[in-house]
Amino acid sequence: MRLQNSIIHEKNIIMKAFSYYSSALAIFFTFVLFSSYTGENEKEVKAPDTAAITQLPQIIKPVDLNQPFDFAGEAIPMDNFDARERLDRELIVNSYRHSSTIINIKRSARYFPVIEPILAANGIPDDFKYLAVAESDLSNATSPAGAKGVWQFMRGTAKDYGLQVANEIDERYHLEKATVAACQHIRKLKNQFGSWTLAAAAYNVGQTKLRSEMNKQKGTTLFDLNLNKETSRYVFRIVALKAILSNPQNFGFDISESLYPPLDQYGVVEVNTSIASWAAFAQQYGTTYRMLKIYNPWLTTSSLQNKSGKVYIVKIPRQ
Repeated sequence: MRLQNSIIHEKNIIMKAFSYYSSALAIFFTFVLFSSYTGENEKEVKAPDTAAITQLPQIIKPVDLNQPFDFAGEAIPMDNFDARERLDRELIVNSYRHSSTIINIKRSARYFPVIEPILAANGIPDDFKYLAVAESDLSNATSPAGAKGVWQFMRGTAKDYGLQVANEIDERYHLEKATVAACQHIRKLKNQFGSWTLAAAAYNVGQTKLRSEMNKQKGTTLFDLNLNKETSRYVFRIVALKAILSNPQNFGFDISESLYPPLDQYGVVEVNTSIASWAAFAQQYGTTYRMLKIYNPWLTTSSLQNKSGKVYIVKIPRQ
């Protein structure tokens, strides 16, 4: 009996020892697993994937504001912190608005050669070509309010300056004619407000609204006025576009080898009759309907009912 009790006692000791040993092993493996997991996480934090970093090896820098900026010869008051910061914003936005800015640079090579001589012939400062960029990105855009073309004329204003706006013809899309109309409008605004910067602001917000705000706020320059968000940014955006598009390489845009060529290889045909099909007309002159529309976007439908016998000058691209 004593021997049996001794064996039972020894068994209990062995079982307790095994239990302690199992618990110790469990604690040890739990610690090892936790340490391994923590170590892996620490490695990820300390040594991130370098491949992901090198996918976009850009260096972001602010634009140098320690230089003079002007619009049409009228200085931006860079000692005015508000004006300085508003210009800074537009320079940053348009410097890093890569896709749109690249397209604007490319399009400027195509359309500025058309716009520049018309501005000069009408006594309008060359800087106003950048107003056209601000208005439409040099495209035949349509605004939510219904303004159309590179210069974004509303129907009534376009007609005031002699542009035809009808079912089959919309000369807001005629770059040469619309630029002449824009010159006339800008000249009128300059005469009314006395400065090119205010004329540009009035082009955006409207002359009646700008005059009302000037009277209400007792302001005499653009920089005195607290205008709506769009107009407050407008002239500063034009100045920023001028800085970038006139020296794109200074802002990191090296695309001089891929600019869009001018659309200057064409002949002209006078049309004073109805045209049943512009597609057939294009084929007759050795081009395509698509090319005819690119060179003459002011032809807005597929035919022309010219009952009055008005003369239109249609560009025929040379193949």
